[in-house]
Amino acid sequence: MIYLDHHATTPVDPAVRDAMLPYFTERFGNPSSTHHAFGQQAAAAVEEARAQVAALVGAQPGDIVFTSGATEADNLAVRGLAQAAGKGHVVTTTIEHAAVLEPCRTLERQGWTVTRVEVDASGVVDAQRVAEALRPDTILVSLMAANNEIGTLQPIAEVGALCRPRGIAFHTDAVQAIGRVPLDVESAGIDLMSLSAHKMYGPKGVGALYVRKGRRPRLRLIAQAEGGGQEKGLRSGTLNVAGIVGFGEAARLAREAHDAGEPERIAALRDRLLAGLTSRIAGIEVNGAMTPRLPGNLHVSIEGAEAETLILSLGGRIGISSGAACAEAGGKGSHVLRALGLPDMRVYTALRFGVGRYNTRAEIDDVVASIAEAVGAARARASVPR
Repeated sequence: MIYLDHHATTPVDPAVRDAMLPYFTERFGNPSSTHHAFGQQAAAAVEEARAQVAALVGAQPGDIVFTSGATEADNLAVRGLAQAAGKGHVVTTTIEHAAVLEPCRTLERQGWTVTRVEVDASGVVDAQRVAEALRPDTILVSLMAANNEIGTLQPIAEVGALCRPRGIAFHTDAVQAIGRVPLDVESAGIDLMSLSAHKMYGPKGVGALYVRKGRRPRLRLIAQAEGGGQEKGLRSGTLNVAGIVGFGEAARLAREAHDAGEPERIAALRDRLLAGLTSRIAGIEVNGAMTPRLPGNLHVSIEGAEAETLILSLGGRIGISSGAACAEAGGKGSHVLRALGLPDMRVYTALRFGVGRYNTRAEIDDVVASIAEAVGAARARASVPR
C-alpha cells in the first residue's frame, strides 16, 4: 500500500508518538490542577508545547490558544470576532475550506454582509480584488494560506498589508501550509491563524488558534465553548495534554525538517510524479497554477477516466483522493474546481495527490505505473460499444 493523500491527514511521526506516550500513563495529570505535582507536570508540558508551536510560526507563546482542531479554530476566529463586533462586513474567498465558508453563511443568516472574492483558473486570489472588496465597515478578512485541494499558495502577506493600516482583522486558515512552507505571523501581518496537528505528522483531535495579543485595537473574541475558563477563557475544557505535547513535538520536527531540505525533496518527488504521469498518459491537465503551490501537491484531471471509478479500480492499494471529494450540496462536485471555472469533464476526472515525508522514488514510480494501467483499462471500457 502506498499513501499519497497527505492533505487529508498524515501519519504520526514516531518521535511524536514517543513524546506523547508518557502522558497517557504516568504523566496523566490535569494541567488545571496545579496545586500538586501531577498537574504541575502536565501544565509544564503544555507550556513547552505552546512555545514549540509558537516558534514554528514566529509567534509569542501567549498568543497560542489550543483547540480540538482547525475547524474549531476557524469558528472561534470567524464567529468569535463577528459576535464580539456585533455587526459589520466580512471578506473571504470562494475557495476557502467549509470550516470558514459555513460560519460565514451563519453570519449572513444573522444579518452580516459577506463578500466572497472570486478566483480565476490559476486558483490564486488576486490581492487587488480583496482590496476592492474592502469597505468602511469591514471587520474581518479570512484568506487561507494554501488551498486544501489544488495546493495553491495565497498572497497572505499582501492581504495582511492591506488590512493592517485599515484596522481590519486578518485571519488565515493555515492548516495545509503549516510545516510545509515557511509561515511568519509578523511578516505576513496575520492577526488570527488556524492550525492543526494532524496535517503535519502530529495527532488528530488537536489544533490551535493564534490570536495576536499586542494588536491595537485589541482583538476581542467571543468564546464558542464556555465552562471552566481554560485557555484564558477562549476555549473551555480540560486540555488534551497528550495531543498538545504531540503537536509541540511535530512543530519542532517541522522546523528541523525544513532546515534539512524536506520541502525541496518532496517537491522533487511531486515533479517526478507529474513527469511520469504525463509521459505515459495522454490528456492530463494540471488544475491550478503549478507555482506558487505546496511542494507535495499535484492536482490533475485525466481525460476519459472518471476519478471515483479510477480510484476504486486501484483496489484501495494507493491512497489518493478525488478532486470532487469535498462537494457542495446538489452533486455539483468540488466547489474549489467550480470556482476555477472548470467544466464538468475536468471536475469529475480530477485526482489529488499529496506527497509526504515518508514517500520514496520507488513508490512514485509504482503509482505512475498503476495509474497508467488503470487509465488504459478505463478508456478501453469506455470505447466498447454498448
